[in-house]
Amino acid sequence: MNGFSAFVRKEATEIVRTWRIWVLPGMLLMFALTGPLLAKYTPEIIGAVGGSQAAAILKAIPKPTYLDSYAQWAKNLTQIVLFAVIIIYGGLISGERKSGTAVLVLTKPVSRTAFVVAKALVHSVFLAVAVTVGTLVTWGGTALVFGKAAGGPLWSSAMAWLAFGVLFIAIMTLLSSLLGSQAGAAGIGLGVFALISIAGLWEPLATYSPVGLANAPMVLAAGKESAILWPVVTSLALSCVLVALAAWAFRTKEL
Repeated sequence: MNGFSAFVRKEATEIVRTWRIWVLPGMLLMFALTGPLLAKYTPEIIGAVGGSQAAAILKAIPKPTYLDSYAQWAKNLTQIVLFAVIIIYGGLISGERKSGTAVLVLTKPVSRTAFVVAKALVHSVFLAVAVTVGTLVTWGGTALVFGKAAGGPLWSSAMAWLAFGVLFIAIMTLLSSLLGSQAGAAGIGLGVFALISIAGLWEPLATYSPVGLANAPMVLAAGKESAILWPVVTSLALSCVLVALAAWAFRTKEL
C-alpha cells in the first residue's frame, strides 16, 4: 500500500488541527465528569422537582451505587456517542472526494487502498484513546463520589463497546466509500444500528456474532456476566472485511 505512512500522518494531523479533536473527546469528557454525579444525586433531583409524588417515587428507587455510575457511562456510549460516531463518519471518504482533497493526494503514485485503510485505522485509534481517557475519568469520578469503584464491570463494558464502535467506523467507511452523501450514509448507518439492536434480542445470534455487543455494555456495567468473546472476535474480523470492501469500492469510484 504505497503512501500508507504518509496517509496516517495526514489523517492524524487533520484530527489534531480540526474540529474532530474537540467533538468526540469533548462529548466523552462531559459524560465522564457528569455521569457519577448524576447517578449519585438523581434521587435528590427527583425529590426537588417531583412535587407531591416525589416521596412515592423515591421509595421505589433503590439507593444509588457505583454500578449506577457505570450504567450511566455505558448508556451514553451505546446511545449518544454511537450516534455521533455514525453521523461524524458518514463523510469519512465522501467528504474528501467532495472537497477535492482526494484528487490532489491520489494523483501522486500512492494507493487508494492505503488512503482508505489509513483513515479507518487512525480514527479507530482516535476513538480508542478517547474512550480510554473517558473511562479513566469515569472510574476516578465514581471512586470520589461513591467511595468505591471496582474496575472490572466498567472496563469490560467500555472495551466491549469499543469493539462495537470500531465496527461502526468500518461500516461508515464502507458506506462513505459507496455513497456521495454524508447524510445518506449516516441515515443508513442509523438503520443498521436499529437492525443490529433488534437482532441482538435473539440469543443464539447475540452469543456468536457482533450483534451481541449492542446490549453487552449495559449488562457488563451492571456487574453481570455476558459472553462477549465471540461477539468481540467476530466484530473485529468483520471490521477488517468491511474496510477491505471499502477500499475495493473506492478503487472503482471516479474522483
